[in-house]
Amino acid sequence: MKFAYEDLSDDQFEKLIVLLCQRLLGVSVKGFAKGPDGGRDAKFIGTAERFPSTTAPWVGTVVIQAKHTNGYNRHFSEADFYSPQSKSSVIEKELLKITKLRAAGQLDHYMLFANRRLAGNVDQAISEHLAAKCNLPTESIYLCGLEQLELLMKQFPEVANLADLDPVDSPLIVSPDELAIIVEAIASHEADLSEMLDVEPTDRTSYADKNIINNMTPEYASEIRKRYLKDTAQIQTFLAAPENMEILRSYEAATEEFQLKIISKRKDFQNFDAVMEHLLDLLFARDPILRQQKHKRLTRTVLFYMYWNCDIGEVAHVEA
Repeated sequence: MKFAYEDLSDDQFEKLIVLLCQRLLGVSVKGFAKGPDGGRDAKFIGTAERFPSTTAPWVGTVVIQAKHTNGYNRHFSEADFYSPQSKSSVIEKELLKITKLRAAGQLDHYMLFANRRLAGNVDQAISEHLAAKCNLPTESIYLCGLEQLELLMKQFPEVANLADLDPVDSPLIVSPDELAIIVEAIASHEADLSEMLDVEPTDRTSYADKNIINNMTPEYASEIRKRYLKDTAQIQTFLAAPENMEILRSYEAATEEFQLKIISKRKDFQNFDAVMEHLLDLLFARDPILRQQKHKRLTRTVLFYMYWNCDIGEVAHVEA
């Protein structure tokens, strides 16, 4: 069984890694706790039960890191994760921490788990880079990507149940697939859209009332209206065209998923500004089409249209 690791929260992913490490190293693996630098490490001290093997186990202090992303099909080789030229990349930040722990005698072995794909050449490159910079033997470094993670989950199938990956505890996660179809379709008809009349659509609950009901701040509401309102009539006309029936179905599928997920997770956000920005960050992170520079503004426009058209967010309850 394959797991949608990208749909887990950071805490859920960390719990999963701790349970796996308890089977690889021993039950005394301590869970993730925030350190003085703000990072979260898990730790094991002693002789590993079966890692890297029962005949030649690791001995000493093992520091464990779990790096989770909500993105689809992400890789260790991406610049935000591994780039020796970038001090802000995940590996370069880890390198600083490993160096300090190593110098203090608080690290003998290092494990990093991530729900990203890890090619063999990249595994070798990162391991050698860490080893050279941190005075740590390459055999004391273990990087685990999606492929190896799946093998470990098959080897220890009980971990899935023990991790208690309850969907109720998961973060606000939506699929970008349907929205990507809509954005690409609208973008490909940009010339036709520009010829349509630029008139405001008839809103259901008034925009002002909707903002109050959903706790959207006046500043945010005013800014997105100013930027995207002029395009909503074009989107409405495009979706209503008979030849775009399949695109309309994708739109309806997307709004249904977004709305139900928003309802279930609304309490996690202070205001609706945060909901909108969280959705956009998530959509851009998970889909390469949406995060293209030429599609980013259109993605924001379509999400505004969903809100303006009362397809997402709460509305006033009136008698029919």
